[in-house]
Amino acid sequence: MPITVLLVDDEPLVRAGLRAVLGAQPDIDVVGETADGAAAIPLVRQLRPDVVAMDVRMPLMDGIEATRAILRTVPEPPKILVVTTFENDEYVYEALRAGADGFLLKRARPAEIVHAVRLVAEGESLLFPASVRRLAAEYGEGGQDGGNRAARAALERARLTEREAEVLRLMARGMSNAEIAARLIVGAETVKSHVSAVLAKVGARDRTQAVIVAYESGFVAPG
Repeated sequence: MPITVLLVDDEPLVRAGLRAVLGAQPDIDVVGETADGAAAIPLVRQLRPDVVAMDVRMPLMDGIEATRAILRTVPEPPKILVVTTFENDEYVYEALRAGADGFLLKRARPAEIVHAVRLVAEGESLLFPASVRRLAAEYGEGGQDGGNRAARAALERARLTEREAEVLRLMARGMSNAEIAARLIVGAETVKSHVSAVLAKVGARDRTQAVIVAYESGFVAPG
């Protein structure tokens, strides 16, 4: 089955470019598009895409609020890939904290766009781990909402085993399940089980959110 994608961006040229790049792939199907985050919510319910390519800055409802709304109201929500102009942007980090699964630069090459959609869809690797580390280092203080305190509390409640803690550290370094399995000399299914346990224990829907908790809690240094 192809990976189905919904495009959400207020710039028609960006949507057209993404549709051309992604639609040319035999394993990707662009099933719809819209110019605003608010309109994306009913479209997600209607079309049930695997991935939403979501602009982070839009005039009516931005990608952060749209991401929160989709994850809050849609059963079995899609993966959300934030599409942004600037890599080192607090809006991008807030979108990741809100539940987005990764981000993509609008100036990315076609091959990078396709790779990002596939990687986010399969969910077994962290997209652009070095960039996530930089964002966590600059914006991961939690601000007025006490993000660090909440992250530390989540890690304390999790009571990770020694092996689960090791898996989380390797996830934060951007390793895929296959790479973690090779590093720990265990089977891929064993790693999947450990990753699932880590996500459940820290209350994260995917590895991106688990890694953000790891950075914000101080469990892993973002530098």
